[in-house]
Amino acid sequence: MASAGLATAHRLLTEAVAALEAAAGPAADVEELLSVLTLCEETTRRLDRAVVATIATLDRRGTFAERGYRSPELALADLLNWDRAEARRRTVAAGHVHPRTALDGTVLPAALPATAERFADGRIGLGHVHVIAAVLGSHAARRIDPERLAAAEARIAEHAGVHNPAELRTWATRLIEALDDDGPEPDDAPPPQLNTLAVVPHRGRAGGRITGRYDDAALFDAIATAVDALAAPRDGLDERRPDQRRAEALAEICAHALDRGTVPDTGGRRPVISVLIGFDDLQHRARAAVLDFGGTTTPESLRMLACDAGVVPIVMNGRGQPLDVGRTRRTVPDGLRRAVTARDHGCAHPGCDRPPSWCEVHHIVPWETGGATALDNCVMLCKVHHRLVHHSEWIIQVRHGLPEFIPPRWIDPMQRPRSRPRPADAA
Repeated sequence: MASAGLATAHRLLTEAVAALEAAAGPAADVEELLSVLTLCEETTRRLDRAVVATIATLDRRGTFAERGYRSPELALADLLNWDRAEARRRTVAAGHVHPRTALDGTVLPAALPATAERFADGRIGLGHVHVIAAVLGSHAARRIDPERLAAAEARIAEHAGVHNPAELRTWATRLIEALDDDGPEPDDAPPPQLNTLAVVPHRGRAGGRITGRYDDAALFDAIATAVDALAAPRDGLDERRPDQRRAEALAEICAHALDRGTVPDTGGRRPVISVLIGFDDLQHRARAAVLDFGGTTTPESLRMLACDAGVVPIVMNGRGQPLDVGRTRRTVPDGLRRAVTARDHGCAHPGCDRPPSWCEVHHIVPWETGGATALDNCVMLCKVHHRLVHHSEWIIQVRHGLPEFIPPRWIDPMQRPRSRPRPADAA
């Protein structure tokens, strides 16, 4: 602990939690148990206020930026082992319910004063603050004049005391829509179009999920036309459902683009399917293999890929380390990059899920100071974590053939190494 005050706070919190656990013991009656739940929620809101206030103070002082972090969310994720969404909920709250500092150093009041007041006295929780900030930051809300918007914020904050966050979002959205009933002026620029596509591999099993939304009619029409052209039944015996035909049509279109070599470089190399083959499986004629984006493919699929696709076999030993890779003449050879990809499966920094195509290969010991361009001196990092490693006190080491990240002392005084979870068969 940094001070006697913190030591006292830690002791009192520990005693209070122990007392709550005792009050909820087997001998407690129903009324006592219900009271424990209410008290726990009140305590949680108090702690959330302390966390949000601390984040706001650190951000105003520029502490996270001084230590190499461009965003408070990334720093909090590393410091407290939060995921990004959890960190963002608190940084959003800190930016809306605490005073802000202008570029000239002037201290400005909280962006949402009525919300700040109710959050401070415990009448609403962190989830309510996040909803209010989101609704009042919408395009419709920005079209409302500041005076009416301030009055709307006060009304929404008042209703937050009686609605849960989901109910509040619905009610507040309707209020903003009613205040913006005329919508934008006819000559106003249209709202920005939202075009999104999520490609999420399944964890621990083959395949994944692809979902998208296209507000741009031209983009949507191009995709829909291409899929429709290949989604017709092959013949009268084709029993596939329409959604199955469309799914396979999209995969066929992508395979065609890869085969014709019309896809740009990804992360510094042409897109090539890397097939990871265990050494034992190789000896037994490849019973299974793992693809670049994860998931085990069947022998039938592997044989189909091997017919005419750009396939690079990478042989792995029992600990998930590459045994054999190709060679090229680049500074970070293409074969070495494939080996790093096979080992790291994307950004190796713990908690990051960026795929290999978004990543760069980093020399752990810098090349200019004698570091070798070799597997045990390379690690795959996304651009965010690549910059972080160069501008902070994180240390990378390779132990037992796998990268580990040692955090700065301000994140973990014990500097215990961190690493991404490894597959069971590579442990």
